Amino acid sequence: MSPSLRTALASPESKSRYVRTLFSTIADRYDLITRVLSFGRDRHWKRTLVALACPERAVEHGEPKGPEPTDALDLACGTGDIAFSLASRGARVVGLDITHRMLQLAKAKPGAARFITGDMLALPFGASAFDLVTTGYGLRNVPDISAALGEIARVLKPGGMLLSLDFNRPSSGLVRGVYLTYLTIVGSTLGLVLHGDPDTYRYIPESIRRYPGAAAVNEMIRTAGFASSEYIPVLGGLMAIHRAWR
Repeated sequence: MSPSLRTALASPESKSRYVRTLFSTIADRYDLITRVLSFGRDRHWKRTLVALACPERAVEHGEPKGPEPTDALDLACGTGDIAFSLASRGARVVGLDITHRMLQLAKAKPGAARFITGDMLALPFGASAFDLVTTGYGLRNVPDISAALGEIARVLKPGGMLLSLDFNRPSSGLVRGVYLTYLTIVGSTLGLVLHGDPDTYRYIPESIRRYPGAAAVNEMIRTAGFASSEYIPVLGGLMAIHRAWR
């Protein structure tokens, strides 16, 4: 890791500034990068998350019948993959991201979701506003995971659900080393080719090194006031989907 990246991630305040700048820089290539660094499985994982939020549809007269509309909030929504998928299943969806350019790209896509610029640490919604909160790669990127979880708990209705997809921090030192080496090599190459700066995507493996890991995040979710929480290993535990109920 370069000294500049180490300095950028040294405190919550500097990480916040760095992440804002980084995602503004990579927004136009965000969809490409998530596909490459997720081994081409990103869309499948997001479909899995949405399926956990939306039970199988009942079928009447040979036609699928959607679920009752649900008020859903998709945090760190990026270019809108999860938000649009939820909306296609009948949910009323707000997508929130701190990077305005991401939302410009999302709004250019077809779909029924609504998008606003905002911060996960200070959600611009009242208490108990949503039945469902989702996020893809969001918790790992916030400067303060506990504070973000507190905000999510605040805006969820009692009994509401949180679903979070993210890279995991494998507990095995050997597996973690191979995993992070892969992400570093591929990320450095992509950063150099696409942006002229290998550090651009070195942030991802470095953020994973500093991430508490799925099991620890599960406990943080419970501490934030959720009644129950679990996580589902994905890709042999290299990824995880957290599912929690308020």
